[in-house]
Amino acid sequence: MNTANTVALDLAPLMSWIVAAMTIVNFAILLKGILSSGERKLEERVAKHEAKLIDHDRRIQTIESDMKHLPDKETTHRIEMTMLTIVGRLDKQDATLEGRFSSMDERLKPIQAIGERLNDVLVDQMKKAG
Repeated sequence: MNTANTVALDLAPLMSWIVAAMTIVNFAILLKGILSSGERKLEERVAKHEAKLIDHDRRIQTIESDMKHLPDKETTHRIEMTMLTIVGRLDKQDATLEGRFSSMDERLKPIQAIGERLNDVLVDQMKKAG
């Protein structure tokens, strides 16, 4: 009987230490759960931002690939210079044609006068005949 009591007495202090250790472990787990709720929110926010970042990366890649097909600064400048040359030539053609039309107009004035006189003569003949 003495041995059974000594074994029981030896386990009593050990049990109090085990209970204390279990309490500390449970408290640590509870504390970690409380503190990790903010971490979960941060993980959700990071996941949302990662999705946006991927979307922006795709959009930038699309724009960059489209930009490759557009003319660069030098090409645009050459197009502008060519357009100026064409406009200058068209202006010159307009001036040449305007001069030709005005000289043609001067040449046609006597013919117009003859036509008006013939019209007057025909109108007079119609009045006399009628």
